[in-house]
Amino acid sequence: MPKFAANLTMMFNEVPFPQRFAAAAKAGFTGVEFLFPYELSPQEVAKLLKDNFLKNALFNMPPGDWAAGERGVASLPGRQEEFRAGVARALEYAFAMGTPTVHAMSGLLPAGADREKHRAVYVDNLRYAAKELASHHLTLVIEPINTRDIPGYFLNTQAEAHAICAEVGEANIKVQMDFYHAQIVEGDLAVTLKKYFAGVGHVQIASVPDRHEPDEGEVNYPYIFQLLDELGYTGWIGCEYRPRGKTEDGLGWLKNIAR
Repeated sequence: MPKFAANLTMMFNEVPFPQRFAAAAKAGFTGVEFLFPYELSPQEVAKLLKDNFLKNALFNMPPGDWAAGERGVASLPGRQEEFRAGVARALEYAFAMGTPTVHAMSGLLPAGADREKHRAVYVDNLRYAAKELASHHLTLVIEPINTRDIPGYFLNTQAEAHAICAEVGEANIKVQMDFYHAQIVEGDLAVTLKKYFAGVGHVQIASVPDRHEPDEGEVNYPYIFQLLDELGYTGWIGCEYRPRGKTEDGLGWLKNIAR
């Protein structure tokens, strides 16, 4: 049976971030993920996890200036030192929280930019990060994201993500397969999952097209969950969706699976 991690950046927004840990635990989750933990200290987040008997499945490395619209720096020429500092900062949090997997956002490709130059920077940065994480037995993931949600995002397809991982050449770099993004960009989810399954390091879900609970829209998630079980996936499934209303009111899908 799949194990689900509530995404505390998008779910339980009825309460402030520190209170979402208890809300997730009360709702029956044993794992959580979030975009960024950096407004709290590593020790503070670790205590919230421990107090609520939760495991942290995933978080993102520092993304640059998020408020100004940046969405990662891994592929940005001239930002290599900032990226390396972000790796070190993410490791501090991963150590404290016991997090097994960290995501590096690629960043945006400016209009007219040399894509190959950005790709070379991206590969070099990922190789550095993977080696740093490997020394602590952690996994690095990269995620293809659709350009409807994030216009200009550098990495968009599963095929390119797995090709980049192969070029990086480190055993601990994997691809984060978010079925929401994959459906929008590529579709053919079952065949794509089977094709690339060995290189998938984390999974996320949301309905398509509205990014709500996985009990609506065009993706047959019960089938996807069954397929993940059949393929032997033992990792977390991150619930990175925007609830239609109050988070707890939309968790019928989770209760049905539990039954």
